[in-house]
Amino acid sequence: MPAGDAAAVIGKSVQIRGEVKGNEDLLVEGVLEGTITLGESRLTIGAKASVKANVTARDVIVQGGLQGDINATGRVDLRAGSNMTGDIHAARLSIEENAFFSGKVELNTSAAQGTPAATR
Repeated sequence: MPAGDAAAVIGKSVQIRGEVKGNEDLLVEGVLEGTITLGESRLTIGAKASVKANVTARDVIVQGGLQGDINATGRVDLRAGSNMTGDIHAARLSIEENAFFSGKVELNTSAAQGTPAATR
């Protein structure tokens, strides 16, 4: 995200049930149930957030709780203290120590941009 561009925020006291679509980065601090489609943007799930949704985005950072599948064209980061249950389809994956994950992982390395193996 370029300097000066702030992500849209779903605050701590906000609860959403349904479909969230957008073309900008999103930070979820509250409760969200349904689907999240961000196309070529980044989704960040805050440390105290609770998300029950299938997610499609460029990059996904999970710091809190997520129940659902992730389909990312870029990177998925499961940060320390996160709790994720669901399948991950992404180009890159990072799981920090003390992150909980239950599900399947499918890494699509051909989708990663700048991969030297893809040019050989």
